[in-house]
Amino acid sequence: MSHTSSGASGKITAEAIRQRKGNTDRISCLTAYDYPTARIMDEAGIDLILVGDSLANTVLGYDHTLPVTLDEMIHHAKAVRRGVKRALLVGDMPFGSYQASIEQGVTSAVRFIKEAGVEAVKVEGGLKRVELVRQLVDNEIPVLGHIGLTPQSVLRMGGYKVQGKTMDAAQTLIEEALALESVGVFAIVLEGIPREIAKVITDKLHIPTIGIGAGVECDGQILVINDLIGLGFNKPAKFVREYLNVGELMTEAIKQYISDVENGDYPNESESYHLSDEVAAKLRKARMGKIA
Repeated sequence: MSHTSSGASGKITAEAIRQRKGNTDRISCLTAYDYPTARIMDEAGIDLILVGDSLANTVLGYDHTLPVTLDEMIHHAKAVRRGVKRALLVGDMPFGSYQASIEQGVTSAVRFIKEAGVEAVKVEGGLKRVELVRQLVDNEIPVLGHIGLTPQSVLRMGGYKVQGKTMDAAQTLIEEALALESVGVFAIVLEGIPREIAKVITDKLHIPTIGIGAGVECDGQILVINDLIGLGFNKPAKFVREYLNVGELMTEAIKQYISDVENGDYPNESESYHLSDEVAAKLRKARMGKIA
């Protein structure tokens, strides 16, 4: 398919993403959690928009992703859906929406699609998620895989740590990627793994890899929008490139607003509504008459 980074036409599907494997035209992906952000991304030409469970800490103020619920994810995904026409819209299956059973996972994914209008779901985990992914794909639900540093495993991992740093760990990641490919994921997110391992996985797979802290050899890249525009409150990870600091711009604007209000400089004459001369004259007479 043809593609440009400046708002190319034509709806992007999961299958279209799959077919971009090995294309020099790499896949651009970002997270979004609301209508205006999603619309701006979509009109700018982004390929894939993920309503990430990072909603928990970027928008809802939680310390990590675990507390966010499926209902909260669906609520925000519905808003994002209204802003997206071209990009592939993917919903992130939150912690607790699929751990109990495969049946729970399928039910949650169906809700995501029917209620929020997402076009695919993302599931964290490798070998443990193979059967769930198989069932989702068998039920006509496109799945984006996610291995490496999986934030929903933060309690077991003991923090957000780079994965795959030993030969055994690297081999496990390769096996997980191949297993997910075998059950039908259309692409796999590789998060927080050494660049060399990401390259091996990318070369072995027949589906695209989408990196986040996994080096440049992946078939695409994804970032959390808040990190990209400097709208976070924590020190960004090593792999984050801040393209703009919206937080600083907002702080400057808000401080100026406070100053203008306190000094009586806002609103000014041009920002105020006025009566017509005729009505204003009548009002003055009425006031004069009342005073008299």
